[in-house]
Amino acid sequence: MASARSSAPHGARVGRITRGTTGTNRLRRIDRWIARHPTLRRAEDPLVVDLGYGASGVTALELAARLARARSDVEVLGLEIDPERVQRAEEQLAAVRAGHTPFPRDLRVSFGVGGFEVPVPSGRRPAVIRAFNVLRQYDEHEVAPAWASMAARLAPGGLLVEGTCDEIGRIATWVAITADGSPRSLTVSLRLAGLEHPSVAAERLPKALIHRNVPGERIHALLADLDAAWDRAAAVSPFGPVERWRTALDALAGTGWPVQERSRWRLGELTVPWTAVAPN
Repeated sequence: MASARSSAPHGARVGRITRGTTGTNRLRRIDRWIARHPTLRRAEDPLVVDLGYGASGVTALELAARLARARSDVEVLGLEIDPERVQRAEEQLAAVRAGHTPFPRDLRVSFGVGGFEVPVPSGRRPAVIRAFNVLRQYDEHEVAPAWASMAARLAPGGLLVEGTCDEIGRIATWVAITADGSPRSLTVSLRLAGLEHPSVAAERLPKALIHRNVPGERIHALLADLDAAWDRAAAVSPFGPVERWRTALDALAGTGWPVQERSRWRLGELTVPWTAVAPN
């Protein structure tokens, strides 16, 4: 595939270089969520952008490998605002092409320089943009303009997924945003084995919510009620953490929280409409 390096002249890049922390298998939770999302499965052009992949291109390679199981024609474009990171990722891709990695040689991945303006060659518009652990280092007031900039590049009906996770991918949260820039849902995804309280997700909330986890805000109420439901579900712990999680979410829904995507509860996920947690 053509490189996007030339499609984003330096003066046009929007954003700034972040710490670039990344790691193998770190984004597996969001990868599998995207893989099953109708937006990807129905896309006429299944182009997915991994925006701000960090110091290593491994997350883009993993994303492509996982999504290919759902769409064999998927393409992933990794974008970074730091040209040195792009060069490093292209060196990793060369190793893939040479057969020196566990990834398929013909993995449909390319890398380029870009930021929130999301430069894509040939005027294509991505079906999905994943921006993970990017806005965490920005200020809250910068979130909405970044969302709007990225969403404006999506194909009609496309999806922006913006979120945060811990260093080993056991705690993740993300916001699903439509092509008109409107946030639609919040998902919390946790490794259930050894989980003490679901509110551990508070430390990895998206930037739009992380400073809102205080009394009087809806996200604070959700996490408090989720903890309480988790504690009450301790009685079913002998049946395993998944059953305890399902029991807790059933109880949470019973108190009026609009819990969605029941089929994914077994994965340690909780999804609610954005309106249920939006800042006051």
